[in-house]
Formats: sequence, structure tokens, C-alpha cells
Amino acid sequence: METVALRTQRLVLSIPSEADLDAITAACQDPEVSRWTTVPSPYSRDDAEAFVGLVASWWTEGVETVWAIRRDDALAGMIGLHRITQHPHGGEAEIGYWGTAAHRGQGVVGEAGRAVIDFAFGELGLARLAWRAVVGNVSSARTARGLGFRYEGTVRQGLTSPRGRDDGWIAGLLASDDRTPVDWPIL
Repeated sequence: METVALRTQRLVLSIPSEADLDAITAACQDPEVSRWTTVPSPYSRDDAEAFVGLVASWWTEGVETVWAIRRDDALAGMIGLHRITQHPHGGEAEIGYWGTAAHRGQGVVGEAGRAVIDFAFGELGLARLAWRAVVGNVSSARTARGLGFRYEGTVRQGLTSPRGRDDGWIAGLLASDDRTPVDWPIL
């Protein structure tokens, strides 16, 4: 698959590149990023180089689409569609994201999320998106709820990371869903 850049009113989403290595490395030093994601901890520049290489191969293979979120040319986070699968009755993927400390609380990840969801249901023709997060990641849950995801439950020890196994929250969004936020029992 060819890489695609997405644009919103405030953001440019494009494939992370070698020019982003220092910014990615710095962002991944934030304990909140390693606490809630699967990024290695400690995170090195070699990890960033490997990540940028992986992202390029994922796009080529069409199995994942990852974008660097940029606001005013600064790295504001990462967002992607993971484990993309196609089915005769519509494909599916999982959305994942994190924001840099300097850009949290400004609606940046939510804005990027809307663009990625439009791409998933439009260009990729997917039928369903999943969202998962470690139990307790309220910020991610609020973003997913704001994007219109419907809370589906808790999976016991359903998430794995370098830390081991964690309980996880899961939610879903269908292409046919009204994206108006609904109540979630965990928020």
C-alpha cells in the first residue's frame, strides 16, 4: 500500500521518518507513554530507528498504517491502524494512539483520530474498528468515547506488553455507527 498523508484543520499526519528519530526518542522517555503502550522502556534512539523501519514495511505490506501526528511541524504523537485484515463482509483493524506531553489535553489525538477513522471506513473500506487499552487508561478511553466508540467490556489479562499481561478495556466502532458519544460505564 502506498503511504497516505492526512490533513485536518490543525494537523498533518504522515509516515514517521528519520527526521523524527530524536523527537520520537524524546517523547518515548515520558513515563506515561511507556505506562500505557507497548513501547520499550527504556527507549533508545535505536528503538526509534527500528520503529521507523517497521512502519515503512507495514505500509508496504498493508498490515498496519502508522502516522506521526504533527502540529506546527512538531511531533504531537502517533496514531495507527493495527492488524488490518480484509474480509468478504468488510475488514477490520485496531486503532492505537499516544500523544506527547506538550500536546495532551488539546484535542490533538481526537482530531487525528477522526481523520484516521474516516480513512479506515472510506479509503480502506473497513467495517469495524476496535480500541483496546490497559484498564485505568482513562485519557485514552475518553478519547475513544469522544470518537464514537462503544464500550464492549473488560478482557481479563487480555493485553500483553513487555511488562507482562494486563486487564484491558475494549470498545468498537462500526462504519454504520453514528459517532455521537454515548455513556461508558467506566467513565
